[in-house]
Order: sequence, then C-alpha cells, then structure tokens
Amino acid sequence: MTLHHVVVGVDGSLISVRALDLAADEAARRGAELAVVYAVADSDEAGPVLASALTRVGARHPELTVLTRDAVGGPVRTLVRESEGAALTVVGTRGMGGIAGLLFGSVSLRLAAQVHSPLLVVRGDHPCDDGRPVLLGLEGDSDQDTALYAFQEAERRGVPLHVLHSWSHRHITPELPSLVPATSPGQEQLAQRGRAEDSVPRFTLSRLSEQHPGIRVESRTVRTGPAHALLEATRDCAVVVVGAHHRAHRFGPRLGPVAHTLLHRSHCPVVVVPTAK
Repeated sequence: MTLHHVVVGVDGSLISVRALDLAADEAARRGAELAVVYAVADSDEAGPVLASALTRVGARHPELTVLTRDAVGGPVRTLVRESEGAALTVVGTRGMGGIAGLLFGSVSLRLAAQVHSPLLVVRGDHPCDDGRPVLLGLEGDSDQDTALYAFQEAERRGVPLHVLHSWSHRHITPELPSLVPATSPGQEQLAQRGRAEDSVPRFTLSRLSEQHPGIRVESRTVRTGPAHALLEATRDCAVVVVGAHHRAHRFGPRLGPVAHTLLHRSHCPVVVVPTAK
C-alpha cells in the first residue's frame, strides 16, 4: 500500500455510502489510491458490501485505483490501524444531536481521538463541491498543522478559506471592581492576553498565505462561544477543519469540546486533524 492513499470505512448503511462517495472524490482530487475497509465479526459478510462499493466507485471515478478488504474486529480499532500512513481517513456518522447523537456518534468520536491521520467525518448530504469555502476553526498557535491542512484543502478545491479564531478570558483570575478598571491588574492581564491571541491568526495565516498565494483568506476572531460560532458558519461551507485538542481522561484521550460539538451537530462534513496528545 502506498503512503499516498485515502481510507474509508463502510458497513452497507446509507451514510457509509455517502462517506464512500466523498472518500472517492477526495482520492481523485489528490491523485491517490482509495482503500475501502469493512470491519466485521465474520469476513463472509463483507463480500457483497465491498463488491457494491467497488462498483459504485468505478462508475464515479473509473480512473481511480481502489483496494478493498475486510477486517475482523471492531471499527474503531480497525480504522485507527488503517489510518496510519494514510493521507485521510473517512467515515460517516448518524449523529443527530442529543441522546441519539451521543449513541450513533460514539464510533466517530472515539476514532477522532485516536486516528493517526486527518479524519473526515461525513454528516448527511450537505453540498460539498459547489464552490463553497473551506472553514478553519483556529484555537491557538498549536493549530499550525490544522491550519496547513485547511490551506491545502482550499487549494485542492480551488475555493476561499474562511478562518474563525476563538479565545476566551475564562482563565483570567476574577477581581473586585476597580475605580480605574482600565488600569487594574485583571484588565491589564486581559488586554495582554487579547493582544497575544489576536497575533495568533496574523502570524499563522500570513506565513501560510505566502506559501499558498492563490488562496483568498477571510479571517475573524470571536472571544466567546467558539463552538456556536463555528456551528453557524458550517451552514455555508463545504467542510470545516479543526484540531483534535485532546483532553486527558482515565479511559484514554478525549476530544476537545469544539471538535466534540462539531461532530454531533455540524451542518457540513468535519475534518479533525490530530494534535499533540
């Protein structure tokens, strides 16, 4: 298997067919091979699903090299293993928000916290190839790999890049009101934090813009509610790109709150880019 390949997990469901279509589009866009993987309890069950997938991809992209294989075991462990060395891993999710979303989205959530390559999670039938921009959720200077992926995705699609940079002052120590609030220690600390945070998108984006001069970039900063702001922005975008931002947990790494929210409720497909754990 070449290192330049896209992996997609299928299971015969309608949403996995949608994931298969987008994975084939991504592989064709990158000039990469497509690996179609079905994780099953019994390998005899995989034949018809994989054969159908091969036929469907061949009809859409006859020039594409497609490999199919079954793997006995759970989908999360299988796709985490398959993601190693892949340019992109693709899955579908039926997350619908609320309790149903928590149940149906559990595979994509666990996978997003463990994969070795960027993960594209497909939701519904949102239009993706009609010139809509790529959306980047930028949280800090640790998101450079995430930003790079977003620039490359916009370049592959030939569309603009919209950047939403978020930060909040929740870590600033509360203080009693001051008679001169503009010069109080807390206000000065907040102002310094604001200046530092505002410099993050300028530094990261200016460097990448120089490397990708053909990409038109629109950027804005929000200081509260990053998940809500990103959710609203996903209505009009082809795909949203965010970092995983893992949180320590006794059962293993967990996604940060923004990625977690988007996987359940985004209006467009979500790309989660691995970050340092």
